[in-house]
Amino acid sequence: MGKQPALGRQSGALWRRFVAGSAIAWCVFVAGHSPILRAAILPVPNGSFESPSTLFVSPGMNSWRKSAKPEDYDETGGFLWDQLTGLFKNPAVGAVDRIDNCDGDQAAWMFAVPGVALFQDFDATDAGHPQPAHEFSATYSPGKSYRLTIGVIGGGGRMAEGVTLELAFYYRDPNGLPVVIQQETVTNTRERFPNNTHLVDSSLLLTKVRPEDPWAGRHIGVRMLSTVSPDAQGGYWDLDNLRLEEISSLSLTLSPGPSTSELRLSWASEQGLLYQVRRGAELGDWVNEGAPIPGTGEELSTLIDIRGHSHAYFSLVATPAIAP
Repeated sequence: MGKQPALGRQSGALWRRFVAGSAIAWCVFVAGHSPILRAAILPVPNGSFESPSTLFVSPGMNSWRKSAKPEDYDETGGFLWDQLTGLFKNPAVGAVDRIDNCDGDQAAWMFAVPGVALFQDFDATDAGHPQPAHEFSATYSPGKSYRLTIGVIGGGGRMAEGVTLELAFYYRDPNGLPVVIQQETVTNTRERFPNNTHLVDSSLLLTKVRPEDPWAGRHIGVRMLSTVSPDAQGGYWDLDNLRLEEISSLSLTLSPGPSTSELRLSWASEQGLLYQVRRGAELGDWVNEGAPIPGTGEELSTLIDIRGHSHAYFSLVATPAIAP
């Protein structure tokens, strides 16, 4: 998966209409706040299912823990429980079954059998590592939201319409037991998955963590679980390019400037980011307002000249600063 953090994803625009008038009128009319969302990619070990490397297929999966075999699963029917999930190498360029948007060289498969799951958290182990490596160290931070996205192909192996896969966030309670916080169901339909050569993103959003939530400050857990009913089981899912985003908000403030021809735009900044203010006569018609401003960890502001303008919209975009 991509290694560069996708910071500064703009999801909204602060806007206030202003009119020529007195400074008092501006104070009443233009001062205000509006949330701007910004997302940072949190690394998930082996999120692109590239390890271990395989020339064809491998049931071994580094960093990912597989669900335990249920007592009623019969391994004499053709597949061992451990073989119901694994890694495969994307077919070569030109092959009819090559996945055209595979991230890297490999993807994962998951059979549509009840209870088959892959999961990962700070304390999870995998088949080759009986002791936790503690590689996945992200935690649920109060005030932040989280989005899990993974590329999915349904319908493999004549999977029936309506078969389901569940994406979930979880944490471990003080006894070490996993507790699901939020889940989202992915349903196999011809409309959603028209072919077996193109991954379709499916996402799960966990809204803002509150300080009083039981999972606040605890390590993040992510899980993919086959939730097919026993009478509809059969076929398989392809999975790839799992991404985890931590979403925070900025408060962008528009207030009167030192003169009646200026407005002041202010926001809390972070080091390592560049902030670009943009102006538009209409929403979406953006033009950069000055040069990007490096974040300092303190509040930043810039003055906007409004002479000759009856109204305007403003947006703020944050992007990673490039090291010299």
